[in-house]
This record gives sequence, C-alpha cells and structure tokens, in this order.
Amino acid sequence: MRKMIVSLLALALLFPALAVAEERATTQDAERLVHKAVEFLKKEGKEKALPIFSDPKGAFTYRDLYIFAIDWKGVILAHGTKKELIGKNDFNRKDSTGKLFTQEMIKVAQSDGKGWMQYEFENPVTKAVDTKVAYFERVDDFLIGCGAFKKK
Repeated sequence: MRKMIVSLLALALLFPALAVAEERATTQDAERLVHKAVEFLKKEGKEKALPIFSDPKGAFTYRDLYIFAIDWKGVILAHGTKKELIGKNDFNRKDSTGKLFTQEMIKVAQSDGKGWMQYEFENPVTKAVDTKVAYFERVDDFLIGCGAFKKK
C-alpha cells in the first residue's frame, strides 16, 4: 500500500512538469507562425493586422508563442501577450546577459531580410526567464517575429 501511495505522489509531481512541457512550442512552430502572420499582413494590411497580432487569444498565438512587430526605431507595434508594451521603445532593452537583442534583430532584418536570434526572456506561461530563440522577417519598415523557449 505504501509503495502505491509513493508511486501516485511521484506521478502527481510529474504531471505538472509534463503540463508545462506540453505548453512549449518549437522553433519550427514559431517560424510557421511568422510566415502565417506575414501572409496575413500582406493580404489585410498593417492597420488591420497589427491589432489582431496583439490579441492574446487570437489566431496568432499558439501555446507559448505569440507574434510581435517592431519598427526600425525599436518601437513595439504589436505584442501578443502584453498590450501595455505597444508603443514603447524597446531599442535599448537588454536581456539578463546584457544582449541588446532588439537592436540586433533590427540590424539582421534590415540587412538580411530575416533571421534568428537567441536571448533571455520571460516565458508568459511559466513567468520564469528562459532562453528564447526568435525567428523574424522584414516587412516594409518593420519586422514581424515570434520566439520559442528552449526546453531545459
């Protein structure tokens, strides 16, 4: 009987960890979501697309993924989990390692048209700072991006 109770407790402790792992999407999912967002933006236009990208329960969120849009000055045009960031300038924001990740994304988007960036960022599901790998593409005078959190 005691072994069964210990086994059940071990399973109960395991399931929350599995639930968090299930919430995490992949970098391939992030890239697909960016492609979907860019296609939607080109079809519907900036004025319609940006508010839709910023809807945390909308078509451009998936598990722990969300779309963000940033102009060349670093101003956040859309953010799928934190509407309060829209209109804020993120140009000089550093991650916990000191990386100016917004500036780096802008440089890559302007020069190469698309790219990947790794940085430390708060996970909207766990609220912990995790390593994030973002894919982004240039669209006109801004970039559209989405990042997946690395599994530990």
